[in-house]
Amino acid sequence: MRQPYYGAEDFRRDTGVSRETLGRLATYVELLRKWNRRINLIGRDTEADLWRRHLLDSAQLLELIPKSARSIADAGAGAGLPGLILSVLNISAQIHLIEPDRRKAAFLREAIRVTQSTAIVHESRVEEVKLPAQDVIVARALAPLDRLLEMVEKLVSIHTVCIFPKGAQAEQELTAARARWIMQARQVPSRTDPAGRILVLTEVARV
Repeated sequence: MRQPYYGAEDFRRDTGVSRETLGRLATYVELLRKWNRRINLIGRDTEADLWRRHLLDSAQLLELIPKSARSIADAGAGAGLPGLILSVLNISAQIHLIEPDRRKAAFLREAIRVTQSTAIVHESRVEEVKLPAQDVIVARALAPLDRLLEMVEKLVSIHTVCIFPKGAQAEQELTAARARWIMQARQVPSRTDPAGRILVLTEVARV
């Protein structure tokens, strides 16, 4: 069944953002649509539902981030989802957007400029980025959990919170990852995907 149209005003109603912030996000959406014609930032079939499928899906992570967090890494930032959106939402932490693709990194820099974000782009593979352990790591549609934890391992300390949106396979990915990793895990229902779950992991370490 097709979902009803969801636009900027629906996003504002559901998140309570200010008109100013909504305007900055609208500028991002316009830029994303323009660049997506030239490089593959998001699936073309999701453009019609961009405010729900991408912006609200990213914004819902805000309430899962500890208020004490001062550094957040978005692994495989791509189009800036969720990291750039979190930055525009005026989160107080410094957000690092890690993206190895040169063209996507260029888009991120332009998106930071037009939205007046304070995020920082690192044009690097996640495994090779020069950053200390982070308070929070987010990653959206990057890799299965076992591989994802391997990719971000250098950024993880015992105090790091990992927040990973997943689809209907979240439980299976968690089970598979436990063969090589120990962690405290909870699953939060997604606001944008009835079958989706957001994995919130703490005390992550190799077995």
